[in-house]
Amino acid sequence: MTMTESTTRTIQAPGATLTYDVRPGSSTDEPPLFLIGSPMGASGFTSLSSHFPDRTVVTYDPRGAERSTKDDPATPSNPEQHADDLHRIIQEVGGLVDLFASSGGAVNALALVTAHPEDVRILVAHEPPIATILPDAENAKAAVRAISNSYQRGGFGAGMAHFMAITSHRGPFPDDIASQPAPDPSAFGMPADDDGTRTDVMLAQNIVGTTHYEPDFDVLRSVSTRIVCAAGTESQGEMANRGAYAVAERLGTEPVVFPSHHGGFLGGEYGWGGEPDAFAAKLREVLASAVR
Repeated sequence: MTMTESTTRTIQAPGATLTYDVRPGSSTDEPPLFLIGSPMGASGFTSLSSHFPDRTVVTYDPRGAERSTKDDPATPSNPEQHADDLHRIIQEVGGLVDLFASSGGAVNALALVTAHPEDVRILVAHEPPIATILPDAENAKAAVRAISNSYQRGGFGAGMAHFMAITSHRGPFPDDIASQPAPDPSAFGMPADDDGTRTDVMLAQNIVGTTHYEPDFDVLRSVSTRIVCAAGTESQGEMANRGAYAVAERLGTEPVVFPSHHGGFLGGEYGWGGEPDAFAAKLREVLASAVR
C-alpha cells in the first residue's frame, strides 16, 4: 500500500515554535495515531509510522528538539509544558487521537491525559523514566542529578557517558550512586572535549523535569482515556522499564510486554535498531484490543 506524503506544519506555543507532521491514512474510521518521544523528534518514528498506512499519523519535534525551537534554549522544560504543546497540536489535527508515547514522551503523555483526557482515546505509554515512583526513588533521582552535574561540569560528552551508564543500569540504584566516579566519555564513544554550551535538549532542558515528574494517579485512574503501560522484553530492570511497571501498579493494571528494548520501534534511526516490524504488530494489536 502506498503511503500518502506528509505535510509539515508549525504552531506557536508560549516560548516555543512547534513543528509537526501529518500523513493522511487510507482509512478515516479511526482517529489519528500520534507517535511521540521526548526529546526524540519525528525523525525517530519513520520506521514505526510506515507500518500504519491505514492511519493518519501525526509526529512532532518537542520544544527545543530538532525543528521545534525555544525562545530561550537555556531554560528547562517540564512535562506540563510539553502537555500543553501536545494539546495545541491535537486540537489543530481534529481534537482526538490515539497516542503512542515512548520514554520522556510517555511522561509528557501522562501529564497530557491528566490535564486533557478528552484529547486521547488510547494512550500506550512505553517505558516512562519516572524516578519518583520507584521503590528506590531518592537514589534514582540522585542518579539523574549526577548525570546533570556531569554535563554541567564537563559538557556533552561527559553528560552523555553518564547518561548511558545510568540508563543501562539494571535493578535498584545503590545508596552511593551519586558519589560513584563519573564514567570516562571515551568508554562510551563520547567526545571528551567541551564546547562550552549548556543548552542540550535532553541533558539541560528535560532530564530532571522528566524524571522528577510526579503523576496524579487519582486523576489518571478516573479519566476516560484507556491507558496501557508498555515495557520492553530486553530492557527489564532498567529505570525506564521499571517506570512502566511502577505506573501500571499505581493504575491497578499490568504492563504489556513489547518486543525488543527501550528503542524497540527504531529501524536504524539515530543509528539504533530494534525490532520495528514486531513492535508495530504488537502496537496494532494493543490498540485494537483497547478499543473493544
